[in-house]
Amino acid sequence: MATTTALSQLKLTAAAKPQSTSPAAARRHKLSKRIWEQMELAKSQVSGTAFVCKKFRTITDTDGNRRSVELPKRVRPWWFTGEQGQLVLQIHYGSQVLELARGKTAVEVSDTKALVTTLQVVHTAVMAGELDTQIESAANTLKSRF
Repeated sequence: MATTTALSQLKLTAAAKPQSTSPAAARRHKLSKRIWEQMELAKSQVSGTAFVCKKFRTITDTDGNRRSVELPKRVRPWWFTGEQGQLVLQIHYGSQVLELARGKTAVEVSDTKALVTTLQVVHTAVMAGELDTQIESAANTLKSRF
């Protein structure tokens, strides 16, 4: 009688973890995290609740001991009300506004509910690599300032 083990039910493979990620993938991931923050901020605005994102900061107390504390992170919205009263969304990489198409740096959105959907579409485009050249250009501009 043949016995089946739990591991025989799985698809096993020989895989190695990559030692480093490409710079483009790292930039995509960084922008993806910021877009997630914006989506959560927009969802909280629609539902009327407060969105608080946390960050860790290392502080030194009066005795000289270093410890890590969790503090609220300020998340500034990427959207604003335009001149004609419409809701306008700009995508930021650091302090740079990304150019989504030639000469176009913003997306016009009908309301805050559509804002979440628009951010999801932008997130999908970022993860597909559609904005890699714009992200690289913004990253190089930011690097040149240092």
